[in-house]
Amino acid sequence: NTMKNKNSLVIILFIITATLFSQTDQKFIDSGSVKNQFDYLINESYSYKEFKYIKINWLTKLETNVIDSLLTSKKQILISDSTINSQKITIDSLKTSMVNSEKNISTLTNEKQNISLFNIQFSKSFFKTLMFLIIGSLIIFLIYFITKFKQSYSAISQAKNNLEEVEKEFEKHRQIALEREQKVMRKLQDELNKQKKE
Repeated sequence: NTMKNKNSLVIILFIITATLFSQTDQKFIDSGSVKNQFDYLINESYSYKEFKYIKINWLTKLETNVIDSLLTSKKQILISDSTINSQKITIDSLKTSMVNSEKNISTLTNEKQNISLFNIQFSKSFFKTLMFLIIGSLIIFLIYFITKFKQSYSAISQAKNNLEEVEKEFEKHRQIALEREQKVMRKLQDELNKQKKE
């Protein structure tokens, strides 16, 4: 019985060693989405029963790629934040201009029929038309910048959600990898302890 156990252990160690040597030349993919890289890591790692043996340099490469993805997402969020702040300033300026124009219109409706501007006489109806054209243009610009603001806000929300998902996915896979590695190490230690006893 002891002889059978020793033979089984020798065969298992031979299979593990052969598999690890066969995977030595394989390179970890460092392109594609984070999910694709996780899938490659799991699929290409050596399986033994319910355990996965993952190469440390592959895990390190994956960690570097995930950190790079997180940094890129954070940079995009900072750029989007800057764009939104700039658009807010523009919108506030347009709102102020619109309010001032409306005040001017209210004042002009109570004045005489002819209005003097730069020593040039304008009829009230012409001046009103001009002011309404200016206000109409300001409203169009305001709507344009509000639309752009909403698009930027939507983009930053999506980027933040993507960042959170990537961070959660990375943490989950990191935990799974650590747990699997701990189980394998414990099992190996148990086998070594059993070997010493025998």
